[in-house]
Amino acid sequence: MARLQGKVAIVTGGAQGIGATYAKALAREGARVCVADIDNPEPIVAAINADGGQALGILVDVTSPGSVADMIGKAVSAYGSLDILVNNAALFGKLPLKPFEQISSDEWDRVMAVNIRGVFECCKAATPQMRAQNYGKIVNIASGTVYKGTPMLLHYVTSKGAMVAFTRALAREVGAAGIRVNCIAPGLTMSENVKENSSWADSLVSKINETRAIQRDQEPDDLTGTLLYLCSPDSDFVTGQTVVVDGGSVMH
Repeated sequence: MARLQGKVAIVTGGAQGIGATYAKALAREGARVCVADIDNPEPIVAAINADGGQALGILVDVTSPGSVADMIGKAVSAYGSLDILVNNAALFGKLPLKPFEQISSDEWDRVMAVNIRGVFECCKAATPQMRAQNYGKIVNIASGTVYKGTPMLLHYVTSKGAMVAFTRALAREVGAAGIRVNCIAPGLTMSENVKENSSWADSLVSKINETRAIQRDQEPDDLTGTLLYLCSPDSDFVTGQTVVVDGGSVMH
């Protein structure tokens, strides 16, 4: 039996890039997946269903409490429970690298709204159902940049540092309710948006690869093994942790 047979999962930012890879991986392990995104999720939903999985598309703005509540309601209404929440929605791939003095206040606030408050809104809306079940898995997404102090992306790195702290504190609050909260910190991953962003030129990617013990590009599929572990019963006694998946660039 697949590890997630009978489980219900929501993946925010699931319509493209790494989020789409997460959604497909969860479906292959038997989960019924709600692909939630501000962009059209239907192509990924169709791909999952064509592959024999079960998926539902939900339009959501993670910065809107009403939109997030609607997302949770649709998931539970369609599938009867909510076991897994993957907080993947974030601003990154299209952000230009720039000195922090050149980051506008509006851009800073937008990154914080999506990358931090969006996760807060999703967790706040999801935990009542998980508490009622006395079980749940929440997986947040940080970044290896947190441990490196990567320059030229101060708003992004700050937001992902918050995810590490957020994960630890929330895990303490909800552990007694059977809810596990963990975090993945990827290295630079060659998603579509990263490949299309001129800030990530080949020479810069090569320099990052040289810092890794496993010296190659990181692909979205490199993250799915860790994701599935954190979403499955295999990790039922693991909470509050951040796992760096970056080929050994960061070791902590």
